[in-house]
Amino acid sequence: MADAEHREEEEAPAVGDDEDTGAQVAPIVKLEEVAVTTGEEDEDAILDLKSKLYRFDKDGNQWKERGAGTVKFLKHKVTGKVRLLMRQSKTLKICANHLILPTMSVQEHAGNEKCCVWHARDFADGELKDELFCIRFPSIENCKSFMETFQEVAESQKAEDETESSTAAGLIENLSVEEKADAKKSEDKEKTGEQESASGKENKADKEDKKVDEPASSA
Repeated sequence: MADAEHREEEEAPAVGDDEDTGAQVAPIVKLEEVAVTTGEEDEDAILDLKSKLYRFDKDGNQWKERGAGTVKFLKHKVTGKVRLLMRQSKTLKICANHLILPTMSVQEHAGNEKCCVWHARDFADGELKDELFCIRFPSIENCKSFMETFQEVAESQKAEDETESSTAAGLIENLSVEEKADAKKSEDKEKTGEQESASGKENKADKEDKKVDEPASSA
């Protein structure tokens, strides 16, 4: 009996074995802080709304959900170009990513005031694709706000394109005038060179004629 109690005492853990000793263990791998970029750093958000996006599947002739999240209109700080960008709320995967062009328009979806549709050349999958999108908002007010902003952006891009075209036309016209002036200068220079060459030939011929006409000196 005494031997059994003695063995139990030896096997029992010493008091304080699991207590914190205060020792600090350095991590095996040191992780460095990495800067994460979204590609939106040079853009300003014009509109930011919660929504659910659908794309029309031509093969199946039906609407398919693309994702639920936040849709934004982003204006580039330098170029002034505006794109539509939508990411899924949890994974942040891109659902839609395309420029708003002057030729684009958005329309209310038939039978639902909370939805609207539009066509776009989308780049969400890493390549340009012609897509027909439908987006649904929690309220009619948000849908109207989206449509109004969409149309305003498209019209503003049209005005910018016209300004750029006018500027480009002016530059081309100035370039044409400069080219014509340079061509005229080159032409005048060539004519002057030809005249000088002809004059030089005439002078040379006159000198040769004079030499022939001179009498030989008497012995």
